[in-house]
Amino acid sequence: MNMKSREVNGPYGLFAESDIVVEFFDCDPMQVVWHGNYLNYFEISRRALLEKIGYSYSEMEESGYAFPIIEIYAKYLEPLRHRDRARVKAVLTEYENRINIKYEIHNSQTGHLTTKGTSSQMTYNISTGSSCFVCPKVLTDKVEALVGAKRE
Repeated sequence: MNMKSREVNGPYGLFAESDIVVEFFDCDPMQVVWHGNYLNYFEISRRALLEKIGYSYSEMEESGYAFPIIEIYAKYLEPLRHRDRARVKAVLTEYENRINIKYEIHNSQTGHLTTKGTSSQMTYNISTGSSCFVCPKVLTDKVEALVGAKRE
C-alpha cells in the first residue's frame, strides 16, 4: 500500500462508502442540515464498514460484546442542503484496543468535502458488565483476515 493510499484509506485499507440524499426533515430553520444529523450520516457509513468487516451490531451482540461510542468529533466545512446528494466514507484507523473510525462527507454534486470527523468506541462485555481495554479476538481475527487478504 503506497503512502497516499494509506492517507486516504487508513493504515489497513478498510473503508466503506455510503450514498445519502439529504431529506427535508434533516434540515434546520436555516435550510441546512442540522449539525447533529451529520452524526447520523457517520453512523450510516460506520454500519456499512462494520458489515464489510463481518461484525455487524447483531454479530457484536451475539459474540457478547457491545461497542459504545466514547468520543466523537465533527468539523463542519461546508453545509449540505435539502436534496443534496452526498457520499459518506468511514475508514478504520484502529481495531486492537478500541474501534477508531475516520469520516469524510463529500457533496456528490460539487465534490467538496463538507464534513470530516472521527469516533472512538470501547469494548464492553455484556455478560459481566465490564469495560475491556482490548478488542475481542472475534473482531481482531475478522479485521486481520481482511487486511491479510488485501496484502496478498
